[in-house]
Amino acid sequence: MLEEFKKFALRGNVVDLAVGVIIGAAFGAIVNSLVQDVIMPIIGAITGGLDFSNYYIPLSSKVQPGMPYAEAKKVGAVVGYGQFLTLAVNFTIIAFVLFMVIRAMNTLKSKEEAKPQPVAEVPTDVKLLTEIRDLLASRRA
Repeated sequence: MLEEFKKFALRGNVVDLAVGVIIGAAFGAIVNSLVQDVIMPIIGAITGGLDFSNYYIPLSSKVQPGMPYAEAKKVGAVVGYGQFLTLAVNFTIIAFVLFMVIRAMNTLKSKEEAKPQPVAEVPTDVKLLTEIRDLLASRRA
């Protein structure tokens, strides 16, 4: 069983998947930082200094108006639609970047497929045999 697991774990697809997951997690962290540290502050500045991460609807009377979202969550139930908006923008950016990467890969793949394949050189002995065949066929006719 150990040998079978080793064979499975070291197969190319499993290793490729593991590399993809690790790179995806790192990429997700970069995009998350891009959204929270670059894009959302710009959107906040355009909309008059709004901070979307602190937008919520209190569902409990214990939550005081104007509390930061993190504190409001500790006090009582809240619906954090600002956090949802941030994550939706994050997802949209990740989906768009992945679309562009896959599109570029497909373009490169189609260019590679469109290249003419080199014609294999016919060996000399096959050429000679073909000529002999043709000569014999012309004598019969």
